Amino acid sequence: MIFSFSWTVLNLLSTLGLERFYPNKLTLRSLLEISKDSISDETVLSVKEIPLSFLRKLFKINAECRSCIQLSNNQEENDDLFDLDLYTEDDAAENIINPLDLITALFLCADSFLQQEMALKMSMCQFSVPLVLPYHDSNSQCTLMLWALRDIVKEWRPHDLSESRGFVEDNIVQANIPFYSFVRLKNCSLSKSQFLNQILSRGQQNHNMFIHRDMEGGAVKRKIANGLVEVCWYLPCGRENLDIFPEPVAFANLRGDICESLAQFSFLFQVSTATFVFLDKVEEVEHKILTSLQDVRSKLFLVVNHKKENHKEDMMSIKATQDKIDLPKTSVKIKDSKVNVAEFSKKLCATIKTSLCDVKNTMSIAHMLGKAVELGLSVDEGKTDKQKKVVQEIMDGIGVRSIPHYKKQQLPLQGENWKRLSQLEKEECRLKEAGVSGIEVYKSQLQAEKQKIMEEQRKAKVSKGMKSFIETLSTSDKEKRDVFLKWMKFKFNTHSRDKLTALRNKFKEQCEKKDAKLIAELDQALLDSSLGIEHYMREMGLIYEFSLQSQESANKTSHLPGLAAEMVLDGHPLELLDGDASNIPERWVTDVLMELHKKVGEKSRLLVLTVLGVQSTGKSTLLNTMFGVQFPVSSGRCTRGAYMLFLKVGEDMQHDLNFDFILLIDTEGLKSPDLAQLEDSYEHDNQLATFVIGLSDVTIINIAMENSTEMKDVLQIAAHAFLRMKVIGKKPVCHFVHQNVAGVSAHAKNMTERKHLLDQLN
Repeated sequence: MIFSFSWTVLNLLSTLGLERFYPNKLTLRSLLEISKDSISDETVLSVKEIPLSFLRKLFKINAECRSCIQLSNNQEENDDLFDLDLYTEDDAAENIINPLDLITALFLCADSFLQQEMALKMSMCQFSVPLVLPYHDSNSQCTLMLWALRDIVKEWRPHDLSESRGFVEDNIVQANIPFYSFVRLKNCSLSKSQFLNQILSRGQQNHNMFIHRDMEGGAVKRKIANGLVEVCWYLPCGRENLDIFPEPVAFANLRGDICESLAQFSFLFQVSTATFVFLDKVEEVEHKILTSLQDVRSKLFLVVNHKKENHKEDMMSIKATQDKIDLPKTSVKIKDSKVNVAEFSKKLCATIKTSLCDVKNTMSIAHMLGKAVELGLSVDEGKTDKQKKVVQEIMDGIGVRSIPHYKKQQLPLQGENWKRLSQLEKEECRLKEAGVSGIEVYKSQLQAEKQKIMEEQRKAKVSKGMKSFIETLSTSDKEKRDVFLKWMKFKFNTHSRDKLTALRNKFKEQCEKKDAKLIAELDQALLDSSLGIEHYMREMGLIYEFSLQSQESANKTSHLPGLAAEMVLDGHPLELLDGDASNIPERWVTDVLMELHKKVGEKSRLLVLTVLGVQSTGKSTLLNTMFGVQFPVSSGRCTRGAYMLFLKVGEDMQHDLNFDFILLIDTEGLKSPDLAQLEDSYEHDNQLATFVIGLSDVTIINIAMENSTEMKDVLQIAAHAFLRMKVIGKKPVCHFVHQNVAGVSAHAKNMTERKHLLDQLN
């Protein structure tokens, strides 16, 4: 049977044009390339175009991506009832594919980083995501997709936090959430997925989180997706009149018959709060499986489809199984043919709510790992243990110390000296504080202080944590390096979420009291308590920057720009402007870009595209959605400054566009409402806008809705920057993007305000 399944997998992959990517050879980097295929929105004309079309739409968070599984049929429809040639199954199979087969095939072909990105985007589209992938050849086991789900972070407000307006933000695989599994016996005529969608949808709004038989392609016979386990989460918003459940709940759905997927069923039953088994009758093999289960009284529910044509012996077989496992009557739910899906779903929903009241222990997906291994499942994260250990050693270095203290000891170059050096360099250009001593004397004083600081920075020792970081990054194995960086991101984000919550709450309180001094102190405390990969990369840049003053040190660090250039080529953002000190490590950035120029064979014509806008208007989200990239969005840390990310332009478009790469620059938000009371906030915004507009060929000014006041404020900042560009003879292009403008009449109704705005600007 496994041999035949393996052949079926290869046959389907060949039909989809994915055989050359099997197993796990399809990379994230190849999909982010800007090519004619990636910007084309044409209808899919062959089955081999389906996977790319699906991924392209998925990366743009387009919830319609699952409907590209059917080819458009340009022939006139033939409605002749008696033309039986129309109904040949082979013809239909050639033009349409089950979406679950497509998703399974893509996860089998994707490398671990593309799997993470696909799972993240599917979750953002409110789709279920793979939790267990079925086996695909004679040597493989089914796989728990723990690593693939690590990137998904969710926010929710349980009812016990609704009064305080607090919320929980957590990595979904680490959250302890009640876990309900839905499975079926082979004879069942009910659709579990339809019931799940109905349970998870409020009122008449039916959202298809799980693919079911009445969706496009859902009725096509599955070839490789049986044995797939999908998972989806219900997350409350804290309002009793809107929430279906008072706390978060996870729902798993096993595709196909439990007899064919015993490993998956055993795993789900053991890790679940409760398991719902959908059935019409119980046959001998199924009776053995159900009666072999342990601790079923509170964990098992039978959902029986009672049809008029049910034979008496069918109902007797169910009764015999119920008696054998001593299942109470309340655990058997019978759907009568007179009751529709919506009404019966309410019944199941009430059962789950009752069950939630009795839940004492819950298990996170991360803690399911042990049970998976015990039952013979493989885990996709097994190969990452070495990198995880190195990250854990770096994390252990923090220990019980506060993050500001840790940063002073382990990342000393970006401390007070670096900030003071930044101020001195600005003052050298502006000479605002020259006073009566005379400009030349003042300049030499500034120069002397600069030299003293630079000497101190050069003498600073490289800490143990930084040595470990640079050593691990220096591996020639790109996959190991990327895994290490991912683990750092996960660990630091979790650490920051835990540590920064209290500070954020204090900051919120002070903003309401409008105490400018305390706001400034807390803002600095938030900055000092943030810790992420960007701080280590910044330290690495400064180690290089200050080592250039001595030949001996320069020899030891000469490989660092090449290392950073490789990371940039692999799609990692690089800090361009240090937002904490408002400084650019000029030599470091220059040398990284020079190395990048060499690595791409000196073909590095760039289009620089920047997004500017008010804080929290979705600038990073806009870039992420436009290009499918992953600038950090609300990771629990406060990011400052500007980051750049490179996207390759495909050879088929380089001639038309006249550039080889698009350089995306993501900036911190302008006009932070919390910092607007601080005296230098306007100056800071103007400097940032001038800097990024000066670098850009295209600037996107991002505005939330048609907000004329916000437009006026941001436009003033941008207009200053554009006037300065005119002085140096640069003419960047500027586009305005209004997000979340719902009304079709918004453009017309805001015409008067736009006219006033233009008059003011003129």
